[in-house]
Amino acid sequence: MSRPNHVDLNQTGHTKSEDSLFTLAENEECDFSKLLEKPPRLLLNIERQRSLDERSLINELSIGISPRLSTRTDLHISSSRVFEPLDLISSPVGRRSGFNTPRSQTGFEAHPMVAEAWEALRSSLVYFRGQPVGTIAALDNSEEKLNYDQVFLRDFVPSGLAFLMNGEPEIVKNFILKTLRLQSWEKKIDRFHLGEGVMPASFKVLHDPVRNNETLMADFGESAIGRVAPVDSGFWWIILLRAYTKSTGDTSLAEMPECQKGMRLILSLCLSEGFDTFPTLLCADGCCMIDRRMGVYGYPIEIQALFFMALRCALLLLKHDDEGKEFIERIVKRLHALSYHIRSYFWLDLKNLNDIYRFKTEEYSHTAVNKFNVMPDSLPEWVFDFMPVRGGYFIGNVSPARMDFRWFCLGNCIAILSSLATPEQSTAIMDLIESRWEELVGEMPLKVCYPAIENHEWRIITGCDPKNTRWSYHNGGSWPVLLWLLVAACVKTGRPQIARRAIEIAESRLLKDNWPEYYDGKLGRYIGKQSRKCQTWSIAGYLVAKMMLEDPSQLGMVALEEDRQMKPLLRRSNSWTL
Repeated sequence: MSRPNHVDLNQTGHTKSEDSLFTLAENEECDFSKLLEKPPRLLLNIERQRSLDERSLINELSIGISPRLSTRTDLHISSSRVFEPLDLISSPVGRRSGFNTPRSQTGFEAHPMVAEAWEALRSSLVYFRGQPVGTIAALDNSEEKLNYDQVFLRDFVPSGLAFLMNGEPEIVKNFILKTLRLQSWEKKIDRFHLGEGVMPASFKVLHDPVRNNETLMADFGESAIGRVAPVDSGFWWIILLRAYTKSTGDTSLAEMPECQKGMRLILSLCLSEGFDTFPTLLCADGCCMIDRRMGVYGYPIEIQALFFMALRCALLLLKHDDEGKEFIERIVKRLHALSYHIRSYFWLDLKNLNDIYRFKTEEYSHTAVNKFNVMPDSLPEWVFDFMPVRGGYFIGNVSPARMDFRWFCLGNCIAILSSLATPEQSTAIMDLIESRWEELVGEMPLKVCYPAIENHEWRIITGCDPKNTRWSYHNGGSWPVLLWLLVAACVKTGRPQIARRAIEIAESRLLKDNWPEYYDGKLGRYIGKQSRKCQTWSIAGYLVAKMMLEDPSQLGMVALEEDRQMKPLLRRSNSWTL
């Protein structure tokens, strides 16, 4: 792979006043199609001080929202309270949430491990030519480093959010610009060129003491286990760019021609038309957080939810110039199709499960009910016991003659944060988490997927992968990094008591166990057999969760409002009306 000897990027440019607030997100409540009519309006110099009503709302969200919604009226009232303020409340630049302060502004006592977590996170910083550009994956020196000494794009997201919430946006800005420069490299694997828009999975800084020089080395999949390029990196990059803009009010970074081009290149890859008849994105195994063979090939929910969220973020960041308008039109059309497809075919609750149980097969024509020709005999036995009377979730995968009924945490939480899930579906997902707390949370938040695959099925699906044995690593392991996603989903849906309970469980073990990468066992009782210690995204995930529960206004940088003009395309099921 050809690569320049020196990598540098001019990071200077006009920066708007810190008092300005990026409010392209005012369009997040609008119909997607309205974004084609006129450019979004910027409201600058908005007073950052929250109103008394907003403060009351935040306090109510933190201490007093009912854990269950018993009627449609209650659901409507709660949804309006939770979803309404996300774009009205900004996160003040320069605020220190729970760090360097003995007591937070909202009355939360700073937990003793918060300071320890910040010290560990800062120890993980990676510098390039004197500037911090990311965080190393893990500081565990007891094991062979492999690629844990690199800066992973997906791993840095919780670190970046922690720094943004703590009023340190420059680290995130440097990271965005450096990874953007890496995107422009030639990407060649075994004589085959990858798409121009592919973002790296990771990069590292190489120090040459003889020449007193530093260069960057990126991995686009050519060194990864399985040699699979990351599909999620580009989506996380767009989501982080929007979080930076939302948090700081600085629109100049997203408006840079380089950033605009970077977004368009990513979008060109995933919006291209071909043979596929589905609006979802076709993916290989190993293309996301689950970066080994685990049977998530096809249309994994994690990628589809990230795809949806990245498209919505891009709508808010793209300029309405000639090039931007073309992509905006394509995004709007794709969002309508994608939301319909996921909400209709990936959603599972008790009623839908019973419908699938009674499916007829070999149906032909547009009137077919069993559109993917799924055999009822393929329903796994565990799903009948797992499905509660109240609740539901987006299943792992849907494709011809195949439905992967496994629960995947990241995909369902991102569906809530991006409003891919309707308010009713978001409530049902949280109901399921509460009902199946032992299975999904247990003694360490949070199961990456449920249940584990084992025996002959494990041999076939994982290829006898010894790292993904049952209830370990990606195969039903518990990952502390997912705590921030659960807490964000709890805040958005008005379930702070769930968030507190999960954080308390994490605080009882994480620091004592030295911040492991993952835990093993049905309940997450054991430190993972190959788990790295001092895993950076476990540390950052805890800090983000803690700060977000302390100050729910921080949710605005990682959550998007429901498109209220889009009519619900999924009929109400029993799980939403009980």
